[in-house]
Amino acid sequence: MKAIVPIVAITIAFIFPLPQTSLAGMEEDQLVSRAHFTIQRMAKDKNIGQDIRNIIQRARAVMIFPNVLKGAFFVGAEGGNGILMAKDSNQNWGYPAFFTMGSASFGLQFGGQSQEILLLIMSDNGLASILQNEVKLGGDLSVAAGPVGVGAGAATTTNLSADIYSFSINQGAFVGASVEGAIIHPRQSKNESYYGSEKATAEEIALKGRYQNVQANALRSSLRNLR
Repeated sequence: MKAIVPIVAITIAFIFPLPQTSLAGMEEDQLVSRAHFTIQRMAKDKNIGQDIRNIIQRARAVMIFPNVLKGAFFVGAEGGNGILMAKDSNQNWGYPAFFTMGSASFGLQFGGQSQEILLLIMSDNGLASILQNEVKLGGDLSVAAGPVGVGAGAATTTNLSADIYSFSINQGAFVGASVEGAIIHPRQSKNESYYGSEKATAEEIALKGRYQNVQANALRSSLRNLR
Protein backbone atom coordinates (compact mmCIF):
# COMPACT_ATOMS: atom_id res chain seq x y z
CA MET A 1 0.00 0.00 0.00
CA LYS A 2 2.91 2.35 0.78
CA ALA A 3 4.07 2.14 -2.83
CA ILE A 4 0.87 3.88 -3.99
CA VAL A 5 1.58 7.14 -2.12
CA PRO A 6 4.27 8.41 -4.53
CA ILE A 7 1.96 7.62 -7.46
CA VAL A 8 -0.72 9.88 -5.95
CA ALA A 9 1.79 12.70 -5.48
CA ILE A 10 3.04 12.34 -9.05
CA THR A 11 -0.51 12.22 -10.43
CA ILE A 12 -1.59 15.35 -8.56
CA ALA A 13 1.59 17.21 -9.52
CA PHE A 14 1.11 16.28 -13.18
CA ILE A 15 -2.55 17.31 -13.34
CA PHE A 16 -2.25 20.42 -11.15
CA PRO A 17 1.15 22.08 -11.58
CA LEU A 18 2.14 24.95 -9.31
CA PRO A 19 0.48 28.24 -10.29
CA GLN A 20 2.50 30.84 -12.16
CA THR A 21 2.92 34.40 -10.97
CA SER A 22 0.31 36.75 -12.47
CA LEU A 23 -0.63 40.40 -12.27
CA ALA A 24 -2.19 41.25 -8.91
CA GLY A 25 -5.92 40.63 -8.93
CA MET A 26 -6.20 39.62 -12.60
CA GLU A 27 -6.43 35.90 -11.95
CA GLU A 28 -8.99 36.47 -9.21
CA ASP A 29 -11.08 38.76 -11.46
CA GLN A 30 -11.17 36.02 -14.09
CA LEU A 31 -12.22 33.42 -11.52
CA VAL A 32 -15.09 35.62 -10.32
CA SER A 33 -16.18 36.17 -13.94
CA ARG A 34 -16.17 32.43 -14.62
CA ALA A 35 -18.16 31.84 -11.44
CA HIS A 36 -20.72 34.35 -12.72
CA PHE A 37 -21.05 32.43 -16.00
CA THR A 38 -21.42 29.16 -14.07
CA ILE A 39 -24.33 30.57 -12.07
CA GLN A 40 -26.02 31.83 -15.23
CA ARG A 41 -25.62 28.49 -17.00
CA MET A 42 -26.91 26.48 -14.05
CA ALA A 43 -29.88 28.80 -13.54
CA LYS A 44 -30.90 28.25 -17.17
CA ASP A 45 -30.29 24.50 -17.17
CA LYS A 46 -33.59 22.67 -17.71
CA ASN A 47 -32.58 19.81 -15.41
CA ILE A 48 -31.34 21.64 -12.33
CA GLY A 49 -32.10 25.34 -12.77
CA GLN A 50 -35.45 25.47 -10.99
CA ASP A 51 -34.25 23.30 -8.11
CA ILE A 52 -31.27 25.57 -7.55
CA ARG A 53 -33.60 28.59 -7.52
CA ASN A 54 -35.84 26.89 -4.97
CA ILE A 55 -33.14 25.71 -2.58
CA ILE A 56 -30.89 28.77 -2.69
CA GLN A 57 -33.64 30.79 -1.00
CA ARG A 58 -32.86 29.05 2.29
CA ALA A 59 -29.14 28.55 1.73
CA ARG A 60 -26.76 30.31 4.12
CA ALA A 61 -24.01 30.63 1.51
CA VAL A 62 -22.82 29.31 -1.83
CA MET A 63 -19.51 28.03 -3.17
CA ILE A 64 -18.88 28.14 -6.92
CA PHE A 65 -16.07 26.17 -8.57
CA PRO A 66 -16.21 26.98 -12.29
CA ASN A 67 -13.54 24.53 -13.42
CA VAL A 68 -12.75 21.46 -11.31
CA LEU A 69 -10.47 19.11 -13.24
CA LYS A 70 -10.52 15.38 -12.70
CA GLY A 71 -8.41 12.77 -14.43
CA ALA A 72 -7.33 9.24 -13.65
CA PHE A 73 -5.80 5.98 -14.70
CA PHE A 74 -6.53 3.79 -11.66
CA VAL A 75 -5.45 6.66 -9.38
CA GLY A 76 -7.65 9.76 -9.51
CA ALA A 77 -6.99 13.35 -8.58
CA GLU A 78 -9.19 16.40 -8.81
CA GLY A 79 -8.98 20.05 -7.94
CA GLY A 80 -9.87 23.62 -8.77
CA ASN A 81 -10.23 27.12 -7.38
CA GLY A 82 -13.52 28.68 -6.44
CA ILE A 83 -15.26 31.30 -4.34
CA LEU A 84 -17.57 31.45 -1.35
CA MET A 85 -20.30 34.07 -0.92
CA ALA A 86 -22.59 34.34 2.10
CA LYS A 87 -25.81 36.16 2.93
CA ASP A 88 -25.90 38.85 5.59
CA SER A 89 -28.63 39.31 8.19
CA ASN A 90 -30.76 41.12 5.59
CA GLN A 91 -30.40 38.25 3.10
CA ASN A 92 -28.12 40.30 0.84
CA TRP A 93 -25.23 38.53 -0.87
CA GLY A 94 -21.77 39.57 0.26
CA TYR A 95 -18.44 39.53 -1.60
CA PRO A 96 -16.36 36.51 -2.61
CA ALA A 97 -13.71 34.78 -0.53
CA PHE A 98 -11.39 32.40 -2.36
CA PHE A 99 -11.02 28.67 -1.77
CA THR A 100 -9.61 25.58 -3.41
CA MET A 101 -11.12 22.10 -3.69
CA GLY A 102 -9.00 18.98 -4.05
CA SER A 103 -9.01 15.24 -3.43
CA ALA A 104 -7.37 11.98 -4.42
CA SER A 105 -9.17 8.68 -4.90
CA PHE A 106 -8.45 5.05 -5.66
CA GLY A 107 -10.27 2.42 -7.66
CA LEU A 108 -11.09 1.47 -11.22
CA GLN A 109 -11.20 4.90 -12.85
CA PHE A 110 -10.48 5.93 -16.42
CA GLY A 111 -10.95 9.12 -18.37
CA GLY A 112 -10.99 12.79 -17.61
CA GLN A 113 -13.59 15.37 -16.75
CA SER A 114 -14.08 19.08 -16.24
CA GLN A 115 -16.89 20.02 -13.88
CA GLU A 116 -18.61 23.24 -12.88
CA ILE A 117 -19.68 22.71 -9.28
CA LEU A 118 -22.11 24.66 -7.11
CA LEU A 119 -22.29 23.94 -3.39
CA LEU A 120 -25.26 25.29 -1.46
CA ILE A 121 -24.32 25.64 2.21
CA MET A 122 -27.50 25.20 4.21
CA SER A 123 -26.39 25.52 7.85
CA ASP A 124 -24.58 28.03 10.05
CA ASN A 125 -22.39 25.15 11.22
CA GLY A 126 -21.45 24.35 7.64
CA LEU A 127 -20.51 27.95 6.89
CA ALA A 128 -18.54 28.39 10.12
CA SER A 129 -16.59 25.17 9.55
CA ILE A 130 -15.59 26.15 6.02
CA LEU A 131 -14.54 29.67 7.05
CA GLN A 132 -12.48 28.58 10.04
CA ASN A 133 -10.85 25.34 8.96
CA GLU A 134 -9.84 23.01 6.20
CA VAL A 135 -12.85 20.69 5.88
CA LYS A 136 -13.56 17.35 4.26
CA LEU A 137 -16.92 17.00 2.56
CA GLY A 138 -18.74 13.93 3.79
CA GLY A 139 -16.41 13.75 6.80
CA ASP A 140 -16.46 17.04 8.70
CA LEU A 141 -19.67 18.15 6.96
CA SER A 142 -22.54 16.17 5.48
CA VAL A 143 -22.93 16.58 1.73
CA ALA A 144 -25.53 15.25 -0.68
CA ALA A 145 -26.27 15.56 -4.36
CA GLY A 146 -28.77 18.35 -4.91
CA PRO A 147 -32.29 16.93 -5.14
CA VAL A 148 -33.80 17.25 -8.60
CA GLY A 149 -37.50 17.82 -9.19
CA VAL A 150 -38.44 18.43 -5.56
CA GLY A 151 -40.51 21.53 -6.32
CA ALA A 152 -40.70 24.82 -4.45
CA GLY A 153 -42.72 23.42 -1.55
CA ALA A 154 -40.48 20.48 -0.79
CA ALA A 155 -37.39 22.64 -1.15
CA THR A 156 -38.39 24.68 1.89
CA THR A 157 -39.04 21.77 4.24
CA THR A 158 -36.73 20.13 6.76
CA ASN A 159 -36.43 17.11 4.46
CA LEU A 160 -33.37 18.84 3.03
CA SER A 161 -31.21 18.26 6.09
CA ALA A 162 -27.64 18.00 4.79
CA ASP A 163 -25.11 20.74 5.58
CA ILE A 164 -24.32 21.08 1.86
CA TYR A 165 -26.06 20.24 -1.41
CA SER A 166 -24.06 19.94 -4.60
CA PHE A 167 -24.99 20.53 -8.23
CA SER A 168 -22.67 20.09 -11.20
CA ILE A 169 -22.42 20.42 -14.95
CA ASN A 170 -20.01 17.87 -16.37
CA GLN A 171 -17.92 17.73 -19.53
CA GLY A 172 -16.24 14.56 -20.70
CA ALA A 173 -16.71 10.98 -19.57
CA PHE A 174 -15.99 9.89 -16.03
CA VAL A 175 -17.52 7.36 -13.64
CA GLY A 176 -18.73 9.14 -10.52
CA ALA A 177 -19.10 12.91 -10.08
CA SER A 178 -19.62 13.03 -6.30
CA VAL A 179 -17.82 15.65 -4.21
CA GLU A 180 -17.79 13.30 -1.22
CA GLY A 181 -14.28 13.18 0.19
CA ALA A 182 -13.16 16.46 -1.37
CA ILE A 183 -11.16 18.81 0.83
CA ILE A 184 -11.91 22.55 0.84
CA HIS A 185 -9.21 24.96 1.91
CA PRO A 186 -9.07 28.79 2.00
CA ARG A 187 -6.75 30.63 -0.44
CA GLN A 188 -5.52 33.55 1.63
CA SER A 189 -3.10 34.72 -1.06
CA LYS A 190 -6.00 35.19 -3.48
CA ASN A 191 -8.03 37.10 -0.89
CA GLU A 192 -5.09 39.44 -0.34
CA SER A 193 -4.59 39.94 -4.08
CA TYR A 194 -8.28 40.62 -4.79
CA TYR A 195 -8.86 43.04 -1.91
CA GLY A 196 -5.36 44.48 -1.54
CA SER A 197 -5.04 43.71 2.18
CA GLU A 198 -3.27 41.06 4.25
CA LYS A 199 -6.16 41.29 6.72
CA ALA A 200 -8.74 40.16 4.16
CA THR A 201 -9.43 36.70 5.55
CA ALA A 202 -12.34 34.54 4.42
CA GLU A 203 -14.22 35.29 7.64
CA GLU A 204 -13.64 39.06 7.40
CA ILE A 205 -14.88 39.05 3.79
CA ALA A 206 -17.79 36.63 3.76
CA LEU A 207 -19.10 36.74 7.32
CA LYS A 208 -18.26 40.24 8.58
CA GLY A 209 -18.54 42.05 5.24
CA ARG A 210 -15.51 44.26 5.79
CA TYR A 211 -14.14 44.11 2.24
CA GLN A 212 -15.67 44.92 -1.14
CA ASN A 213 -14.67 44.77 -4.79
CA VAL A 214 -17.00 46.19 -7.45
CA GLN A 215 -15.83 43.53 -9.92
CA ALA A 216 -18.06 41.05 -8.07
CA ASN A 217 -21.26 43.13 -8.28
CA ALA A 218 -22.51 41.40 -11.45
CA LEU A 219 -22.24 38.02 -9.75
CA ARG A 220 -23.98 39.33 -6.62
CA SER A 221 -26.80 40.64 -8.82
CA SER A 222 -27.22 37.26 -10.55
CA LEU A 223 -27.44 35.49 -7.19
CA ARG A 224 -29.98 38.04 -5.95
CA ASN A 225 -32.13 37.39 -9.03
CA LEU A 226 -32.30 33.62 -8.47
CA ARG A 227 -35.94 33.56 -7.39
